[in-house]
Amino acid sequence: MYSATFIFTPKQYDAEFEALDAQIAAAAKASQGYLGEESWEDPKTGRIANVYYWASEAGLRELMAHPQHLAAKQRYQTWLGGYQVIIAQVLRTYGDGALSGGLSLPNPAAAG
Repeated sequence: MYSATFIFTPKQYDAEFEALDAQIAAAAKASQGYLGEESWEDPKTGRIANVYYWASEAGLRELMAHPQHLAAKQRYQTWLGGYQVIIAQVLRTYGDGALSGGLSLPNPAAAG
C-alpha cells in the first residue's frame, strides 16, 4: 500500500481553485487501487494535510499524471503559501478498531 501526504499552507481560494480541487478529488477516487483519504488541520499553523491511500503505486502515479493535477501544480503559488508532498510505502496498519468513521485500510504485512 502507498500513501501520499500533501501538506500545505492555504492562501485565498477562488472559483478556479475550487473547480480544480473537485476535479482532482474525483480523479483520485477514480484512480486504480484508491483506498481512501483523510484530512487534518493544525490550528496553530493553519497548515492542512491531506493523506491519500492506494493499494499500489500505479494509482498514485495515475493521479500525478492527471491533467487537472498538472494544471493545479502550475498555479499552486496563487492558492498556496507553500507545500510539501510525502510519498510513502505503508508497511503495516493496526489499531483497536474503535475509530468510528475512520478508514478501513488493509494491513500490507498480513498480505505477504
